[in-house]
Amino acid sequence: MKTLFTLALLALAAGAQAHILLDQPTAAAGSSYRATFKVGHGCEGSPTREIVITLPAGLRSAKPMPKPGWTLSTRRRPLATPYESHGKTIADELAEVRWTASSEANWLPDDWYDEFVLRASLPAEPGELWFAVRQVCAKGEWNWAELPSAATPKPRAPAVRLIVQPATAPAQPTPPAHH
Repeated sequence: MKTLFTLALLALAAGAQAHILLDQPTAAAGSSYRATFKVGHGCEGSPTREIVITLPAGLRSAKPMPKPGWTLSTRRRPLATPYESHGKTIADELAEVRWTASSEANWLPDDWYDEFVLRASLPAEPGELWFAVRQVCAKGEWNWAELPSAATPKPRAPAVRLIVQPATAPAQPTPPAHH
């Protein structure tokens, strides 16, 4: 019985880590956010050779971090409503970031861990942002893009969720105490 309980716990722990996660899954609305996508495994034993992240609409000034041994490419999409930033009109935003291993020697082995990073300014409104992540391996791939629903509250290949919380007001200085 004790062995069955231990095996059940191990299965739950493995399932909990069987997808791509954000290092910081919550952030304040309107803040600058460093999104660190944690990749903890390959594709059923096969090494990872490419990570493709589709960004949700509304992230401003998104920039990916280069990774030694990996080439970086991006795709942009037009904005419905351009905005001004530092004296320039911004008419598009980052839609997709792709890291591709430069050679087989740079593939991420199935039993190794790594991180893929980008930064962006978050929307001013709280809510949930969902990132679809495609993990391409030497053999096979995972498309981490499923959203939870009433029918499937815990999808097999969930998209990566960021919870954007209401921004907190800056602390006010405490007035001096009167004696």
